Amino acid sequence: MSSLNLDDFTDLIERPDGGVRRDAEEHRARLVVPPGSLGRLDDLGEWLAAAQSSVPVRPVERPRVVLFAGDHGIARREVSARSAGTAVELVRDVLEGGRPVSVLARRLDVPVRVVDMALDCDPASLPEDVVRHRVRRGSGCIDVEDALTLEEAEAAFRAGMAVADEEADSGTDLVVLGDVSVGGTTAAGVLVAALCGTDASVVTGRGGLPIDDLAWMRKCAAIRDALRRARPVLGDQLRLLATVGGADLAAMTGFLLQSAVRKLPVLLDGVVTAACALVAQRVAFRAPDWWLASHASGEPGQAKALDRMALEPVLPQGVAVGEGAGGLLALPLVRAAAALAAELPVRQELAKEA
Repeated sequence: MSSLNLDDFTDLIERPDGGVRRDAEEHRARLVVPPGSLGRLDDLGEWLAAAQSSVPVRPVERPRVVLFAGDHGIARREVSARSAGTAVELVRDVLEGGRPVSVLARRLDVPVRVVDMALDCDPASLPEDVVRHRVRRGSGCIDVEDALTLEEAEAAFRAGMAVADEEADSGTDLVVLGDVSVGGTTAAGVLVAALCGTDASVVTGRGGLPIDDLAWMRKCAAIRDALRRARPVLGDQLRLLATVGGADLAAMTGFLLQSAVRKLPVLLDGVVTAACALVAQRVAFRAPDWWLASHASGEPGQAKALDRMALEPVLPQGVAVGEGAGGLLALPLVRAAAALAAELPVRQELAKEA
């Protein structure tokens, strides 16, 4: 029996201040550029103002990329273009600056934090600040066994909450959330299919390193079999994450919910973060108001999850690589929206009246 009461999040999470959002809309109506002429940037500025409870909106000065990492046992079914247990290679490349997220983060001057939750490697091979939250080595093969024990799922969920608290306490003002995993999109597909009541084929995509047709069919079959195991535990989100998720997915779910508690806005990246957000929405229906869908990755599971949460992607880039790369692409737009909302002058006739 878990000691974690997820129902508490319903009471702890408040919506961003609706009054502040209305004030932001009124402020926008007074600016020299007519409302609507900046397109989606108006919405982004008002969303951020409400999240900050500030009009005019403050600039995003301390963003952070947070990546949760793990290996998924389902990768042994050859559902990924990468070999099972090789997510550590991706993590090392991120840390050494050789992945897309690393390049973009350097250009945008945004620090990247990697949190190992279940990499299939010796923890001594990675820095202590990366591995200190690790729950286990790899996860179960979810088509025939649980990804985690319930105790491990709770530990991972709490680790995600702790990381959210660490970021909020350190002054981070916006998080780009992503994953570094092998097999993670398969687990994400199971969660989305289970929570949206759809078949495996509807949510099965090609992954970050696109797979061929035979691998797609194996992935679809794996999601179908895991979905049978997921349906009986749909009413218990923590048990659902233990059954067909993984330590990294459980941690991201905890991170998203605690970020909403701490009023820390989050940019969601690809299908894995969208699946975790969908689980978190089941826990606390107000939580998605604190998240922004950064881009459409092209993964059908992500599109299904975002549609269910009524989150519209900022960009249509089709970046399926994960790792927060798509989220970083949206960050300059969010910053631009904040700058425009805060720095454009009020129309001259209104300024004279004031």
